[in-house]
Amino acid sequence: MKPTDSAAPASRLRRLVVPALPAAIVIAAGGALAIGVIRTLGDGAALFPAGTVGWSLAVLTGVIVGHLVALGRDRWWGGTGSGAALALAVLLLYGWMPAVLVSLAVVVLVGAARRHRWRQALVHGAVDILGIGAAALGLSAFGVRSSVGHPWVPAAWDLSVLPEVVTAAAGYLLVSRALLWLTLTSRSGGLPTIARTTVVRQALVGVALLGISPLIAICAVYAPILLPLFSVPLIALDSTLWIARARAEEQLRDPLTGLPNRQWLLERTWTALDEAERAGARSALVLIDLDRFRAVNDTLGHLAGDRLLLQIADRLRHALPRGAEAARLGGDEFAVLLPATDSLTSSQRVARNLVAALGSPLDLDGLTLVLEASAGVAVYPDHALDAEGLLRRADVAMYQAKRDRSGVDLYEAKRDGNTPDRLGLLGDLRRALDAGDVELHYQPKVGFDGHVAGLEALVRWVHPDRGRVPPDEFIAIAESSGLMPRLTEYVLETALAQVARWRAMGLEVPVAVNVSPRDVHSPGFAGAVAARLARHGVPPGALQLEITEHVLLEDPQRAADTLAGLTAHGVKMSLDDFGTGYSSLVHLRRLPVSELKIDRSFVARLAVDNEDAEIVRCTLDLAHSLGLLVVAEGVEDDETWERLRDLGCDAVQGWLVAAAMPPDETTAWLRARGEHGWHRASETAALAAEKAANSPSGQVLN
Repeated sequence: MKPTDSAAPASRLRRLVVPALPAAIVIAAGGALAIGVIRTLGDGAALFPAGTVGWSLAVLTGVIVGHLVALGRDRWWGGTGSGAALALAVLLLYGWMPAVLVSLAVVVLVGAARRHRWRQALVHGAVDILGIGAAALGLSAFGVRSSVGHPWVPAAWDLSVLPEVVTAAAGYLLVSRALLWLTLTSRSGGLPTIARTTVVRQALVGVALLGISPLIAICAVYAPILLPLFSVPLIALDSTLWIARARAEEQLRDPLTGLPNRQWLLERTWTALDEAERAGARSALVLIDLDRFRAVNDTLGHLAGDRLLLQIADRLRHALPRGAEAARLGGDEFAVLLPATDSLTSSQRVARNLVAALGSPLDLDGLTLVLEASAGVAVYPDHALDAEGLLRRADVAMYQAKRDRSGVDLYEAKRDGNTPDRLGLLGDLRRALDAGDVELHYQPKVGFDGHVAGLEALVRWVHPDRGRVPPDEFIAIAESSGLMPRLTEYVLETALAQVARWRAMGLEVPVAVNVSPRDVHSPGFAGAVAARLARHGVPPGALQLEITEHVLLEDPQRAADTLAGLTAHGVKMSLDDFGTGYSSLVHLRRLPVSELKIDRSFVARLAVDNEDAEIVRCTLDLAHSLGLLVVAEGVEDDETWERLRDLGCDAVQGWLVAAAMPPDETTAWLRARGEHGWHRASETAALAAEKAANSPSGQVLN
């Protein structure tokens, strides 16, 4: 299912259709009311009873109106029991027209007290008119056609009148609630969440109608002066319903911020997805998490953290685009639903605006704080077809944004380790590690004098069914699943075993192995590496571990302790992918590295891009001033080689020298270079005579 080109016309059509149902209800009710008034007056009948009954009903109606106004709550989400019970009692005795007047008095007066709700008052009044009309039709089926001049007074108010009362109550409830819910659905694209919780309350309203309405009618016939006393049970009924609604709202709202909670978000998202499917449009979910909020709680205390969350929630409300809805999922995690969005790009742009709004300075007890946020975006139907799937994939994208420190990330299936396809691949990778089917290839690093500076171990996996799996893909699966320590253990074990074999052949060349931040943060990692070196009989200087600056982002102290332990054992450290992350002098000073590797993204355009050339030059100057060796990755042509040599680079790695090779090919490559090392093709002829005069020793010098 994909959005179609008809999405925009469909949306425009829907905007025209949405007001049609409420307008039709108002027109129908207005027409019915006009006809009723004209017929009643034309017959010379009274619109409302006079005398004691009339005044008593008026007083009772006034008390109910005053209570509803004082209550300060809307009655549009399920109605009140008091107004309905009174209207039904008047209907039983005096017919449709007086009952409509009572209902309109309640609705109009309450609506007038809340001037900003007049549209809802108009629609609700129209719904009540049609509901009372349905109840009157139900009574007429039993031959009951009461009026002010001829009220319905049964011979006895006993079980014999139960069918009429039940039919009238059922007709009123079914029609009025059905029409009311339809108007809510037409405006929002689905039944509001709180409205869904009123089903049980409607049963309570029905019981109230059945129980109280006949009592009011009996009192009006035999003791009308006592009618105002019914205000007590009617107000109690309204209060009960108000408490029930308040509790239903509490179940769907976060108690701290007042924002909707996870349950509400999922239900509202389902409604938005149904609407998007009908319109052929997109919906999006943005998941937002505050970065390092735990530090605020730990430093300032949880009460300060709560006050900060209140400010964040308020800021989020004000930053929402038109039509968007926000929720708090728990802790420092928020979500924003975009019921309709134009494209993936526009969804991502909204997320960036929200993150930017949350990132501006906050004042907390005179202390200015700046909290950054990370957001993940998932879009229907591109990323998921249901609410739970959309939320989960927005969560995946959000954590990816945290790891990359990118601020906002759009969900990508290839980076999600939890899709069925990738879960299957994870199981296959685990079995391949157990069976030893994952291979290591080795790519040489050479200096400009031709000597082999070392080898980098690169992991390769040929799946029995899928063929060669890109390293980026299965390494990402390992990192996101917790399999990374097992993969690192496998690579270290395999690489050290190969180093031991090469040393036995007289090929003494250091090998570099990449390790992830998760490895460095694992307790006992330094000791495990030292034990593995001792078991294979490999000196620590023959192993180099390549790390990235991300090791310092999560737990700097543990990372620093682990790296210090490794260097204390004699293991060399290399800083990989320099320039692609959040590189800084602080990191270079804190990391005990002896080598720095310039990322291939800068080296690839070195010969044609002056900006990249300047970045490489500055990096070389910085690294050399700190006493570090510099290796350039991704060298593929002679011109790049020469530029790097002129800039003072120490060594290079790339296809110009050699691609990553299996162990046997690497052994042959090392033997072929001998003591003279590697030279470019243009230099080979000059060495041919020297090679003819001196046979190769088979040794590779460090």
